[in-house]
Amino acid sequence: MDGVRRGWRECVLAGAVFAVCMAGTTLPTPLYPLYQEKFGFSEFTVTVVYAVYAFGVIGVLLLAGNVSDAAGRRPVLLWGLGFAAASAVCFLCATGLDWMYAGRLLSGLSAGLFTGAATAYVMELAPHGGASRATFVATAANMGGLGCGPLLAGVLAEYAAWPLYLPFAVHLALVAASVAVLLRLPETVRERTPLSTVRPQWPALPAQVRAVFGPAAIASFVGFALFGVFTSVSPAFLAQSLDLRDHAVSGLVVALAFFSSTAGQLAVGRIGVRRSLPLGCAGLFAGLALLAGALHWDLILLVVLSALVGGTGQGLTFRAALAAVAQASPADRRAEVISTLFVVAYAGISVPVIGVGALTDPVGLEGAGLVFIGCMVVLVSSAAAYLLRRPVPDEA
Repeated sequence: MDGVRRGWRECVLAGAVFAVCMAGTTLPTPLYPLYQEKFGFSEFTVTVVYAVYAFGVIGVLLLAGNVSDAAGRRPVLLWGLGFAAASAVCFLCATGLDWMYAGRLLSGLSAGLFTGAATAYVMELAPHGGASRATFVATAANMGGLGCGPLLAGVLAEYAAWPLYLPFAVHLALVAASVAVLLRLPETVRERTPLSTVRPQWPALPAQVRAVFGPAAIASFVGFALFGVFTSVSPAFLAQSLDLRDHAVSGLVVALAFFSSTAGQLAVGRIGVRRSLPLGCAGLFAGLALLAGALHWDLILLVVLSALVGGTGQGLTFRAALAAVAQASPADRRAEVISTLFVVAYAGISVPVIGVGALTDPVGLEGAGLVFIGCMVVLVSSAAAYLLRRPVPDEA
């Protein structure tokens, strides 16, 4: 019993470290309007600054997606925390766009190292038979951390001094505490191989994973694309269209999407993977429809409902997708397969967001948002139709 309790304690502590890292990646979200005022850049530049992070994630996943399988989980996660600290320092020193690009790139490198390695680490630290609960700890830490970032920054920016500095100073302190925690946790990779065995790799999947991976990856792409729009342009929409300039409220709206995702992930244990993927697609469809209504009628209530409903749908699809592909993967390639899933997800959080930013000047924020929503509706509807014909087995 003591061993089980110790295993869950280590699992949760690793999840907390995961959450701290991911919080840093969304920390600037409610601060973008302040940076626009300070440095005088356009909405398109905001989306590019935001997307630089995703390109950093994708680069790491492609170049070193399986590095923790060879070098061990803890060394890779310590490097990830180092990049997170360097990102915070860049924002603390920011005197122009170059610092912001560097900070976002370093944040992406941090998240890229963490996504596959930390997810596998949390699952491996859990006691035997706790795979389902450990999957929830990992995905909840990921999404919960992403939600805490804008909430923390928004509250500090609205109610404390130094709005462009204090959030990053606080995060730097949390990163230092996370390093201390991580150094006390055990390593789970027993047989390490030389780093020379790590090679850049294009996304590749074992044959037994491919049938599950396709629809799971499409649903993950749409869910992350929805989050990408919320975390990059929603503060501008709230300020410009609704004249809502409260940074705490702006951060809360974004955080609601991520917290709802955590609730959706929790529901997967009761609903089952088989039903969660198509139900999550339906939730994403409804969230996109509500977002379209919010853009058209300029109603904050619809923005909030879109965050809640779309976030829940994203949580259902994301945890079910992660559980399905992890279960179908060979043990020695699990982190690699999880990293491949995140490559697709982070493509969703970057490419469509840049498209929205590019369309904002010629057609306006509302028009760009509606084009984005139309494209995402087609994708999520296709994934849902496929899953209804060929459902994922519940054993995953």
